[in-house]
Amino acid sequence: VQLQASGGGLVQPGGSLRLSCVASGRTGSGWTVGWFRQAPGKDREFVGSIFRSGGSTLYADSVKGRFTISRDRARKTVYLQMNNLKPEDTSIYYCAGSESVIMSNQANSNAYNVWGQGTLVTVSS
Repeated sequence: VQLQASGGGLVQPGGSLRLSCVASGRTGSGWTVGWFRQAPGKDREFVGSIFRSGGSTLYADSVKGRFTISRDRARKTVYLQMNNLKPEDTSIYYCAGSESVIMSNQANSNAYNVWGQGTLVTVSS
């Protein structure tokens, strides 16, 4: 399986963007997708995830209420809708996937074995 992230760009504070993560290859019912981000000079941090076939979502406190993850199974695509963006959301955003993520380690980047290439989101006026 390979992942392709897209949708990044420049947006003003308070604006919105939708990122996409498309999977090529076969993904099973155990497939979990996580979104992570990394700003220059900072560690990679968890943004949110959508867990296995049940589709429950988990979000970092910093994005809760502003970001929403959804999935289109037919298109093998997971979306990250980002609203009310802030300058501190500026980062490279990565999607990652795995069949072996469990409920308790969704926020751990080490639990994911397939990574997309990243897409840059810049929030600035």
